[in-house]
Amino acid sequence: MKKLLTSFKFLAVLSVLALGSCQNESNEITQQETAQAKVSVSDLKKEITPGVQAIPQAVQVQLDESKKNLEKHLNNDLQITGINVLGKISTQKGLEISQNLISNKDQIIGLGNIADPSSVKIGKIGDLYSGDHLITAQKGLKEMATDEIKAGINVLEVSWDGKHGKFTTLCFYNDSGIVWDNVFGGLVLMDTRGNSEVSNSSTAKVVSKWYKQWWTANWLWGSKRGEVGYQITIYYTGSTVSNVDVSDWGNISLGKAKSESKVIKRTGAYGQCQYALGLCTPTGSLSFNASNFSVSFSGLGSNIVSNGTKSLYP
Repeated sequence: MKKLLTSFKFLAVLSVLALGSCQNESNEITQQETAQAKVSVSDLKKEITPGVQAIPQAVQVQLDESKKNLEKHLNNDLQITGINVLGKISTQKGLEISQNLISNKDQIIGLGNIADPSSVKIGKIGDLYSGDHLITAQKGLKEMATDEIKAGINVLEVSWDGKHGKFTTLCFYNDSGIVWDNVFGGLVLMDTRGNSEVSNSSTAKVVSKWYKQWWTANWLWGSKRGEVGYQITIYYTGSTVSNVDVSDWGNISLGKAKSESKVIKRTGAYGQCQYALGLCTPTGSLSFNASNFSVSFSGLGSNIVSNGTKSLYP
């Protein structure tokens, strides 16, 4: 009976600890949401030091090219109607407010590929995301903001208009260009068909041949933001493959990328590889499943995922 009582006490303690842990986690989330709810753009403006109103040339070029690409792909569905330079963030409080504002559920964000207008969504973070997706999105934005928004960064306010209504976003930048804006950074420009290239034939005794395929995500202004791809190389004599190599790569600025590849047929009439590739903006997440050798995307956000096999013949 004493042993049973002791076990019961032990289980009771575990239950209390588990309940306390859940309550603490819930309290932390609530406290974070409360802290975010308390800050506003007006609070940020109090921490900004007014500076030179002239926008750096690199930023102006990005804004101008973004306007052109938005007009080209989305017509009047989304357009920039105004720019207001606010100044420089030089205080720790200003940085903290900026980081909280970027991930605040009441802030506007964009997601999707402007080359595919049907994929584009614009709205409040709290309206586009819910549950675990909201947690993932806010966590990704907060981590990105903490890493990228530093003392001395400049901020301007962008005015937007289109079928989603009128709204403004905060655009953080330095002399080199735009660092982050929830619409500029949430949207991408990419050709989902990807690109491919094959090597020229060789006259050597043991001949090699390669094929590569890749997908590129660009910023709204057109410059490259990220890329995922793979390359398979076969070595052969006559019509017989003697060996196969495969490589992969994945990278993206202010986002997440994964790439995996492996050889599944090394000799014979042809070579074959399997690849699993993905990239996304900070509001989503990518995972690799080794059992079926595939990358999958979860959450919401601009992304591209490609899983498949490639055979290459002499």
